[in-house]
Amino acid sequence: MKVKKMLAVLMTAAMTTGMMAGCGSSAEDSAASAESNASAEAASEAGAETEAATEGTGDLAGTKITFLNSKGEIQAAMEEVAEAFQEETGIEVEIMACGAGEVPYTKVTTAYNAGSAPTMAMLDTTDIVALAEEYAIDLSGEKWVSECENSVYKINDKVYSFPFCIEGRGLIYNKTAIEDTLGRDFDPSTINSYDTFKALLEELKAAGMEKPVVLSKEDWSLGAHQLGFIYDTYDGTTAGSAEVIEQLKSGSLKASDYERFNQFMDTFDLLMEYNINGADPLGALYDQDPIFLADGDAAFWANGCWAWPNLEEAGASKDDEYGFLPMFLGNDTSDFANNQIQACATKQVMIDAVQATEQEIAAAKEFLNWMVYSETGQKMLVEDVAIIPSCGNNPNEALDPLGKDIQSKMKEGKTYSSSFIAPSDHWSELGVSMQKYLAGQSTREQLAGEVDAYWTAQQ
Repeated sequence: MKVKKMLAVLMTAAMTTGMMAGCGSSAEDSAASAESNASAEAASEAGAETEAATEGTGDLAGTKITFLNSKGEIQAAMEEVAEAFQEETGIEVEIMACGAGEVPYTKVTTAYNAGSAPTMAMLDTTDIVALAEEYAIDLSGEKWVSECENSVYKINDKVYSFPFCIEGRGLIYNKTAIEDTLGRDFDPSTINSYDTFKALLEELKAAGMEKPVVLSKEDWSLGAHQLGFIYDTYDGTTAGSAEVIEQLKSGSLKASDYERFNQFMDTFDLLMEYNINGADPLGALYDQDPIFLADGDAAFWANGCWAWPNLEEAGASKDDEYGFLPMFLGNDTSDFANNQIQACATKQVMIDAVQATEQEIAAAKEFLNWMVYSETGQKMLVEDVAIIPSCGNNPNEALDPLGKDIQSKMKEGKTYSSSFIAPSDHWSELGVSMQKYLAGQSTREQLAGEVDAYWTAQQ
């Protein structure tokens, strides 16, 4: 291994989890004056919002609350956010990490059973569905709900969680690596089907990049982010994903007969064929995977925008050209699945209604308001935590290439927002099934059977 790569592995190992963001005329003077006035007005409004966000926190100064973070790659950044919040409000927030290999759902339920539940818990939407009505406070009346109206998730018409971020997933590409290998410009928009993607992989191999794809072996990646495409691409909506899941549960639809499953498996087989970890796919190191892409040894990594901190630690620069291609499904070039990227609100934050005191609940609400409305909170979420905020009032643009690409595609209408809801063990159970297939230990038919068996057992 190159010295550069070894150093990068050591750097990234500490922050990676098993799981899971430029003397005028008088006219010019007038324009400058108008611009200055507009800037002052904007600053005044921002100040008012900051004041509103922290109004009433004086009585809460000294309150200590906890926040369970299930996104390991942002742990250090969230600790900085908590420090800034404490400086402005006097409220202390302990950011609790969900350790490597820990399942957030299990960690939270264990904490409740032990009487030590976190004041706030950042969980997947699936976990919120399972826990919220019993354990979370109703946040429907919070002001920020209107700011995040396109991202909030409702359970029986109530909002129990704060949508922490927008995340998208697909095939991350390194444009520079592709162009350097091929010796020509690369236009991502020309790759819009299984066949065009396959042809590109063949061209890269012929030009000297033997294995252009990085496939990570983690069960959360394979069982949720990859296999999840068979649900999310049913029609591109969360309601549609729920519909196909109900068909699988009832047994009226078999995975082997489901077009999206077979399209996905065709593409997954292609990724496996060109996988740089192919010699020992289950021996792959997640710490090494971003290095392959950042160094240009590979051109694609099946992952999501949450992977930018890993890429940056591996040596990627924010000035480099990275972006997303879809997880291609079939050869219909008009299919939304081949032209759009999946992007939706993923991580949700709930506030404990069972063990937290009224003062702790109030402090937790202030923390959410501060992230939504204060200038400091808005900026830190984007620039330090490196996420795409779910609330539309945040004026800050993503700084990293993956976040920029997702935001750009959202503005252009090139995203679909399905977020499939599955039991909390879906990614671990079917992740193992995917791992067996990845390692050549099962066939497509056997994998389909395991998908069927999983869902029919949920009735």
